[in-house]
Amino acid sequence: MVQREFGDIVLLIKQSQLIATRAVNAELINLYWQVGEYISCQVAGAAWGDKTIDELADFIAKQHPELKGFTRRGLYRMKQFYET
Repeated sequence: MVQREFGDIVLLIKQSQLIATRAVNAELINLYWQVGEYISCQVAGAAWGDKTIDELADFIAKQHPELKGFTRRGLYRMKQFYET
């Protein structure tokens, strides 16, 4: 009987973890969309060139090394995601 109750608690924990993971993933998709939109608009408006995206990637890497995934390649993918 006790093991079943423990199993119920484990099920609650796992369900909550799944919900949290989905929420985090949704927020990351939203972030990537917003970053891509910002970059795309800056490039389209001729305020930024391709080199500026490289400079942004370098800035993030140097000033905020804890932020992962915002390399040159990652930023271009975010831009492409928005434009697609």
